[in-house]
Amino acid sequence: MTPAGDDTHVRPPQASAWNIANALTVLRIALVPVFAWFLLHNGGHSSSYRLLAAGVFVVATATDRIDGDIARARGLVTDFGTVSDPIADKALMGMALAGLSIIGLLPWWVTAVVLVREFGITALRFLVIRHGVMPASRGGKVKTALQAVAILLYVLPLSGFWHTIAVVVMASAVVVTVATGVDYVLRAHTLRNTSPRAQLKRERREAAARHTAGPEV
Repeated sequence: MTPAGDDTHVRPPQASAWNIANALTVLRIALVPVFAWFLLHNGGHSSSYRLLAAGVFVVATATDRIDGDIARARGLVTDFGTVSDPIADKALMGMALAGLSIIGLLPWWVTAVVLVREFGITALRFLVIRHGVMPASRGGKVKTALQAVAILLYVLPLSGFWHTIAVVVMASAVVVTVATGVDYVLRAHTLRNTSPRAQLKRERREAAARHTAGPEV
């Protein structure tokens, strides 16, 4: 029991890191090299291995949605899950895009644009976290869905009309990826300038300037 008058803030107990949500996140990370091996097998020329890679990708992306829902519904949000979940996402998407470029299905500039945006925005979130948290936007969720569908269509051994659909979806994913990246930069700038921390710093600078100027004559 906390003694009377003691205003020490006690952090509420956190769920154990050994839970089903985190297990799914670890599974997603473990599936990344499996997916890569199937995708890159024989230079990507084997349709059967491409189908296996597509199946692994579907399972891995499904765990991304499931582990988050379970963690929130059962109160299983942990520091481990908070850190490892985005790492698992970036590892899977990064490997998928790089793998498709390695086997010649996707131009390297597409992979570069998407990965620079993804890792850049992740770094930006860490830079402004002292001013506040930038939640995922609706556009960000659309971006993630488009990327997943586009990658799946490219991984599948499709041709003709369906390949054209894959190109259109990937182009849409790239456009939305860049647009949402710009949006996050603008939101980060606004957050940095309007947060209580930023306002306090401005007030201190103004007070220091008034003190330096001295009393008005």
